[in-house]
Amino acid sequence: VHLVESGGGLVQPGGSLRLSCAASGFIFSDYAMRWFRQVGNQERELVGRISADGTTTYYGDAVEGRFTISRDNANNAMYLQMNSLTPDDTAVYICNVLGLGKWGQGTQVTVSS
Repeated sequence: VHLVESGGGLVQPGGSLRLSCAASGFIFSDYAMRWFRQVGNQERELVGRISADGTTTYYGDAVEGRFTISRDNANNAMYLQMNSLTPDDTAVYICNVLGLGKWGQGTQVTVSS
């Protein structure tokens, strides 16, 4: 199982970013996927998850209404569209396969003026 996040970077408050998670080594369309974020050594925070078929999503309270998770099962990829970003969204964003215990290395998102 291999997960690679990309798309992070520096963005100004109020801006947007789209993160990607490229997956390989398992049947992607069989598994729900999740996005987490982590600041330093703090506990990872669940950003949201998406069902295996992409029809159901769940978001944490901190991002509800601003972030959108989607997936492309034909290309083994998951996405996180982040809008109206604030400095509190600064973190390493990590993707995860629900049930396989596998994590990506993460991509840094920094929201600052």
